[in-house]
Parts: sequence; structure tokens; C-alpha cells
Amino acid sequence: MKKWLSVFLIFIFMSVSVEAQTRWKVQPGAKVTFKIKNAGFNVDGSFSGISANILFEAGQLAQSSIEASIKANTINTGITARDNHLRRSDYFYVEKYPLIKVNSQKIIKQGNQYLGYFNLSIREVSKSIEIPFTFSQSGDQAVFSGSFTLNRRDYNVGGWSMVLGNEVQIFLQIPVEKE
Repeated sequence: MKKWLSVFLIFIFMSVSVEAQTRWKVQPGAKVTFKIKNAGFNVDGSFSGISANILFEAGQLAQSSIEASIKANTINTGITARDNHLRRSDYFYVEKYPLIKVNSQKIIKQGNQYLGYFNLSIREVSKSIEIPFTFSQSGDQAVFSGSFTLNRRDYNVGGWSMVLGNEVQIFLQIPVEKE
């Protein structure tokens, strides 16, 4: 009987340790910023309206997951006419595709940072991408930071252009708090 009780307690302990993932909530004001060349000049912009379901524990990466979305209509380059054009069907087509989404497939430790394998969906296109990031925690607060480059044309955002670059640099600075 004691043997069965011991096995039962070990099972319960293992179940609790698997469920011990920390759930994080994105803080208001979090943004994803970007940079792209236009007519030879860098154009900076941002997206806000981030919502996410984040389960992340540095010691339990196999059970960690990140699902997030950004409202495409929150694009802001500082020029209203340009922002309105970017919301139209030839770019983000926000009426038909209101969200840009990422879902982690796997997260691994790589040196002093992490590497996330994500599925990124923009418009009607979903592609696998890798995003290197850091996670800095202080008590109940933390920040996910990272950057990566993507080709806007891979996601059917804008067509061919002599003046608009294809490569977009994306910068993540996402403050979070334990739920």
C-alpha cells in the first residue's frame, strides 16, 4: 500500500511540475517596430494592439509556447496618408486580414539567448521563420527582445517596386508581467 501511495505522490508531483509554466501578460503600450528602405531612405514604423497567450519558463522550453497577434490597422509610420495606403488591399488589406499572427512551433536555448521557431501569418500567407530573442526577468516583470528580417513580398505585402525595399527589419521589445 505504501508503495502505491509513493507512486501516486510521485505522479502528482510530476504533473504539477509540468503544469508549472509561467503565464505572461503583454503590458499596455507594447509595440513591434520595423524599418524598410523607401526611395533610399529608412522608413521607421510600428504596430501596436498586441494580444498574446504566452507560457514561458526558461527551464521548461519544451512546454513553453507563444501565440500572439497584432492588429494590422495599427500600423503607424508617422504619415497618415502613407498609413492609410498601407492598410489598403495592395499592402496589408486590413479589412480582409485584420491580424498578423505568430505561433511558436519550438523554442530552444542558444548560448545566452533563445531561438523561436514560429509560424508567421500575414494576409493569406503563412511561413516558418526563426526569431532569436532574449528574455530578461526581474521579479514579476520581464521583457522579450529580438529582431529578424523578412521579405515583404514573401507575404504579398505590396508588389514590385523600384523605390520600396523588399527586406524589412523587425524589432521586438515586448514588456510582460506574470499573470
